[in-house]
Amino acid sequence: MKTAKPFIKWVGGKSRLLDQLEVFFPRELKNGRIKQYVEPFLGGGALFFAISEKYKIKNACLSDMNKDLILTYIIVQQKPEFLLDYLKQFQDEYDSMDQEKRTVLFLSVREHFNKQRFEINYRKISENWIPRAAQFIFLNKTCFNGLFRLNSKKEFNVPHGRHKTAAIFDEENVLAASTALQNAVITPSKYADCYNKVDQDTFVYFDPPYRPITQTSSFTSYTGNDFCDKQQIELAEFYSKLDREKGAKLMLSNSDPSNNNPNDHFFEKAYSGYNISKVFAGRAVNCKGGKRGKINELLITNYETYGKTI
Repeated sequence: MKTAKPFIKWVGGKSRLLDQLEVFFPRELKNGRIKQYVEPFLGGGALFFAISEKYKIKNACLSDMNKDLILTYIIVQQKPEFLLDYLKQFQDEYDSMDQEKRTVLFLSVREHFNKQRFEINYRKISENWIPRAAQFIFLNKTCFNGLFRLNSKKEFNVPHGRHKTAAIFDEENVLAASTALQNAVITPSKYADCYNKVDQDTFVYFDPPYRPITQTSSFTSYTGNDFCDKQQIELAEFYSKLDREKGAKLMLSNSDPSNNNPNDHFFEKAYSGYNISKVFAGRAVNCKGGKRGKINELLITNYETYGKTI
């Protein structure tokens, strides 16, 4: 069976950082004492897929506020063969078209995706979840830079990416992802809802929307809601609460303000008393390839690590 990888692109995805992040995993995960993995900002799920492949966790609790993202994960988990039928049709149709017709197809799917959201019951799986999950993956694979962005009306508004090729239908990986997800409980929920699921044998990884390091480095939220400094502080308080009351192993990623302003100590203050380390990451969202250089990201843990802290 092929090793599962993220079946969608996602801003801030951790696929390229896995080797660096593994250095900072708690030793309890590596020696088998960690039984559960919790990820409240799921996104592309790169860390989940890597951990489920390599470490002996009994179960996982995966969640995100993006309802269509979670809907798609559940369909991959429970109905992958039906999903693949739709993705194959999208792939064949897209491959047969020139760029202009591809743009027309993309805009048509995007319009239907936005209108259909009023007809979806996100609380109960149904047959109309399958084509919606297929549309979600199609739009993700063919839009500009793999962005998922919602405007204030909660409409998906990313333009067509005009790619020469698009891997819409990836049968092996969808089936591998479905297998990896069999031990997971997947829910559309706020990060704080994971509180009752966490215990001392849990590893929790937080990968929230990053704090912008410049005035122009942010974009409209992928849930339709902002995640500003107030929300960042609330998350830090919740992190501290889990540490005090649950005894779980916690790891959190975020931007490094010192990339742009060495005097910005926002996270050092918010996570005072915790271990703050740096990892190197590519600048994934930029229309100019030459500006996708290496920058630092912060990694915050409530346990001693083998990596270098700041």
